[in-house]
Formats: sequence, C-alpha cells, structure tokens
Amino acid sequence: MPTDYRPRIADVLLAKKLAGKGAVLIEGPKWCGKTTTAEQIAKSVLYMTQPGQIEQHLNLAQINPQLLLQGDKPRLIDEWQIAPQLWDTIRFEVDHTPGLGQFILTGSSVPADMTQVLHSGTGRFAWLRMRPMSLWESGDSNGNVSFASLFDPSAKVEGVNTVDLNRIAYLTCRGGWPASVEMPEEIALEQAFDYVDAVEQRDISLVDSVSKDPTRVHKLLRSLARHQGTQASVQTIKTDIENYDGGNLNENTISSYIKALRQIFVVDDVEAWNPNLRSKTAIRTSDTRYFTDPSIAVAAMGMGPNDLLNDLETFGLFFETLCIRDLRTYVEPLNGKIYHFRNKNGLECDAVAHLRDGRYGLIEIKLGGDRLIADGIKSLKAIANQIDTEKMKRPSFMMVLTATGSYAYRNEEGIAIVPVGCLKD
Repeated sequence: MPTDYRPRIADVLLAKKLAGKGAVLIEGPKWCGKTTTAEQIAKSVLYMTQPGQIEQHLNLAQINPQLLLQGDKPRLIDEWQIAPQLWDTIRFEVDHTPGLGQFILTGSSVPADMTQVLHSGTGRFAWLRMRPMSLWESGDSNGNVSFASLFDPSAKVEGVNTVDLNRIAYLTCRGGWPASVEMPEEIALEQAFDYVDAVEQRDISLVDSVSKDPTRVHKLLRSLARHQGTQASVQTIKTDIENYDGGNLNENTISSYIKALRQIFVVDDVEAWNPNLRSKTAIRTSDTRYFTDPSIAVAAMGMGPNDLLNDLETFGLFFETLCIRDLRTYVEPLNGKIYHFRNKNGLECDAVAHLRDGRYGLIEIKLGGDRLIADGIKSLKAIANQIDTEKMKRPSFMMVLTATGSYAYRNEEGIAIVPVGCLKD
C-alpha cells in the first residue's frame, strides 16, 4: 500500500457510507484512484483481475462464491464487475451477517451482463462515484475558499490566487489522474494520450464484448470534445464527424459508442436544471455533454498547453470541463449535484449546485478578464431575476469561477469572484 497517499474527498464519503450500509460500490473511470482509496480502509483485499488468478476467480464465482468473500472486514473486491454474480452473494452475506461496512466493491465499468443478478441491492448497498482528482486534491489549489462556505451568504470570500493561465493550461492537459500528479511535466502530459489510446483500442470494446473500430471511436471522441458544454444531439455529432473528420457513422452506431463510453465513465454528462421561473419560457431538458476529465478531450484533439493558450475559445471549453469535474467533487459531501441550465432563448448558467435541502448556487465559468467576468455577472443576475422566489428559495450564492485573477472576493453586489486555484470542498 502506498505510503505517500494523497487524501481524497471520497475518503470521508466512503467511511460515512460504510457506517450506514453493508456494502459500498465505488464506481469511476480507470486510473482515478478507486482501488487506492478503498485500500486505505479495507482490512482484506481480493483483486479479481490479478494476473494468473483471473480464471480461478471466475470459476470460484460460479461454483463457490462465498470462498471469495472470506477475509477480514471490510473486504475489498476490486473490479467486481467481471463476475456480476458476486453481487447477489454479497447481498446474501450482508443480510445474514451482523454488522455494517462489510464489503467495498470497486468497478471501472458497468457490468456487461447483469441478467444473473436477482436483487437490486436496495437497502444493502450504497454507491459512491469517484472522478480524477480535483485541483484541491492534487495540491494545485490553495483552498483559500471553501465551496461549502459559499452557501452561507454571510461568510467571507477571501483568497490570493497564485495560479496563472499558463499553469491552468498545463493542469487542463495533465488532468487529475493521481499517478500523473507527481510525474515530471513532459511525462505527465503523455498520460492522457495513453489513456485515450487504451479507450480506443481496448476498453470501449471490453465493456459490452462488442468489437468497435478504434478509428471510428477516435473520430467520435474528437467530435464529443468539440461539443463539450453543449446539448449536441446525435444527429449534430454525426454531421460534425462527416464535416471535420471524414467519417461516416450512422446514428445507431454513435449512440451505442456513446453508451459504451458512459459505461466506462469516460463521458460524464450533466443533467438539466428545472427551476420555477416567472416566465413561461421553455427550458431545455437535454443533458450537457462533458468528459469525466478535461485531459481526455485535449488528448482526443491532439492538443497541448501551448495550443490552448493560442486558441482561447477552445481553451474556455476545456477549462469548463475542468471546473465541472471539480465542482462535482466539492458538492457531493454536501449531498448535492451539479446541473446545467439553459432556456430556449439562450439564457444559460454553466453550473447550478443544488443541495438536497433545496439550497442552490448559480455559477458561471470564465477564463477571466474584466469583460468576461462582467458578462458572467450579467448572466447570473438575469437568471436570478427569472426565478420565481415565491415557489422556490433565492440562490444561496452566485459565483463567477475563473481561471485567472489575483484575488477571490465578493463584489459590491455580493457575487463571488473566485479563481479555481483558490477553491476547495
């Protein structure tokens, strides 16, 4: 077990969920740190994909699954999804063994075949989603501003930012992969390209045991990268591939490929927010397309930090994906989710942090600069004025989240201006 483990926000969430359920399933993309996080609390471990043991593990899962579950609790079952029948066995063990927090399961894909699973796991299992590291977890944010504190309108917003645009460009391309954080920069930048190669050549086909053309997968990833932060339809993506990459994928193929990417947690779309509005303007309800980490999109486009700095419009799209990744990580300990808002007239909010108790915050994401920040403030105020506060609460906060800027502060209207390099959970 590594001695240089970087604490994760998921550490506290995992302990909390283990205290309330017999088993916890940690899901997320490969290489995001699921197993390492689980190892910090597990008392015994079964690595289902351990070389030389895979066939034996699969056979035991069929004929004597209880044997695989023997060990000190909590017992970690790593990459459980290669033997989905373990689900019911674990559920049975939880039902018939006193105590909570007995098992931790990790999975980097959704099981291809759940036909043998009889029970949903309701009441026995809790779910925990992990993503690549946020800037706070990787040590790239100083954490001067707590995201949780923003829900208190009286809390001060104060911070000094030391992360400049060049560094943000690098962090966008490097991504939040734990192993890359300690690597020399040149080596770290290669990791996302290797990740994309693995997705195209192998991972996307393994998830459902259906062979997929790596060239077609690459063209789809490039198109999805161009449409980050949008509600692009499958037809739009099809046309985009034809126009830019010379491909010819039909809509059914595109849909099946996107489904597979979702099953291995490469794409991570954001649901639409549906507030009570004063006007009758229709709200767009399509999910907004994002990758689980901005580095995947950058690598799919074959770009690096200098390319982003020379194309600020594209940089802005990838930076938005970085911020959505971090915001999702910061909001989850608060029992919240990140949503996206847009109506048919184009009024839009990049992120809405909505908590289970009804509190919410409106967030605009901008690279920085006085003009873009002013645009973000204008947009936030326009949306806030549309909300029917007789039917729902006023926003707890409004924030422009930026790549640059020397300080984090509240302006004279109470709107928070926060560089992402100052934010933590």
